[in-house]
Amino acid sequence: VDLAHEARRGRRRLYPMTAVYSVICLVTLVWALPQAPARAALGAALGVLSWTYLEYLAHRYVLHGIFPDGKGAWQHFLHKRFDNLHWYHHLRPWDGTHINGTVKDTGLFVALFFALAVASGDVFWVAFVAGLVQAYVFEEWVHHSVHFYNFKNAYFQYIRRQHLYHHGRRGGEIAYGLSSGLWDVICGT
Repeated sequence: VDLAHEARRGRRRLYPMTAVYSVICLVTLVWALPQAPARAALGAALGVLSWTYLEYLAHRYVLHGIFPDGKGAWQHFLHKRFDNLHWYHHLRPWDGTHINGTVKDTGLFVALFFALAVASGDVFWVAFVAGLVQAYVFEEWVHHSVHFYNFKNAYFQYIRRQHLYHHGRRGGEIAYGLSSGLWDVICGT
C-alpha cells in the first residue's frame, strides 16, 4: 500500500466536507452568539462534548451493526448508507476512499439535525448542533491522521494505539471511541 497516495486520496474526500460543514458552523455561530452569547457558547461547548458519546454510539451500534438489504425502503436505505461505508473500511483500513465520510454520506443527517434545532426556536440548540457538527469534522481528521500519520503527541499516540487495535484481529468488538476512549472505559468496551 502506498500510504502517501492513499492519504492524498483521503484528504481529497475530507477537504470538501471540512469546508462545507465548517462554513455552515461558523455562519451559524456568528448568527447565534450575538442573539444570546452565554446560551450559544454553552450550546456549542456541550455540542462538542456530546460528540464523543454520539460518536461512540454510532460507531458501536450503527457502523458495526448489520444492515442486510431487504424489501422495505428503510431497510434498503440503512443497507446502502452504512454497510457500504464502514465494513469496507475494516476490510481495507488504508484505502483512502474508505477512511472518512463525505457530505454525500452525512449531509442528510446534518441537515436533519440543523432543521430540528432551528425548528426548536432556541439559539442553544442551533449552537449545540454547530458544535456537534464541528466536532464531527475534527473526529474525521483524527481518524484520517491515525491511519496515515504518527504524531508524537501523547493524546494522539493513545488514540492511534486504541484505534489500530480496534482494526486488529481481536479488536473489532472493542475500542469504538475515536476522539476519546472515555465511553469505552465507561461501557467496558
